[in-house]
Amino acid sequence: MEKSVLEQVGFIMGDWIPKEASIAVAVGSSYVYCKAGVQDSYVKVGDEVAEGSVAGRTYKEEKRLEMLVEDEESGIAYFGVGYPVHISGQAGVLVVILPSDFLQRQKQPLKFLTGKLEDTWRPVPVTNVSHIESSQKKTWFYAEEEAYCSIHTLKSLKDQLPDTFLPIHRSYIVNIPFIQEISRDFSSNLVLMLKDGAVLPVSQNYTALVRERLGF
Repeated sequence: MEKSVLEQVGFIMGDWIPKEASIAVAVGSSYVYCKAGVQDSYVKVGDEVAEGSVAGRTYKEEKRLEMLVEDEESGIAYFGVGYPVHISGQAGVLVVILPSDFLQRQKQPLKFLTGKLEDTWRPVPVTNVSHIESSQKKTWFYAEEEAYCSIHTLKSLKDQLPDTFLPIHRSYIVNIPFIQEISRDFSSNLVLMLKDGAVLPVSQNYTALVRERLGF
């Protein structure tokens, strides 16, 4: 496992998660990278992945997972978030360790989205993001004529983005300042044309919300 790849993962994750969080990466049955924060991760490089841990359950369920965990030795509880990832062609899990009261805290909107573009990861200010799309079981966001793949799901992003972002469809969230015009298609459903040229449909389930938010 290349050290530079793991350091890049830690750097990118550290760009948007709280400073007190710790990061751990597991590949196969053991942890291969740890980045300590104020909140202890309680794992070290070389430790085996426990079956009921955040990493173990994320491996098993193959999806993003959140859970409250109590460390057996210290008795201290913490909040863990697991993400399935692929590093250098191998399946792995990235775990973010946060204080146990994280969910109860006032959540601040995301200021950056970090996405994959070819073989690199880039943090992009959300103010530059025109829209976000869920397609083929992946989440994509679009900024400055580039399409980035994100580890977030569309559902999880809805509660983390600033209020300029508006859900318009089960597969789309749009950043309102990027809307150029609103029209109707041949079925009289609303359609949004964005300043970057994208044309997005508004589903009937979201029509009332879009009209209310945009005031027409």
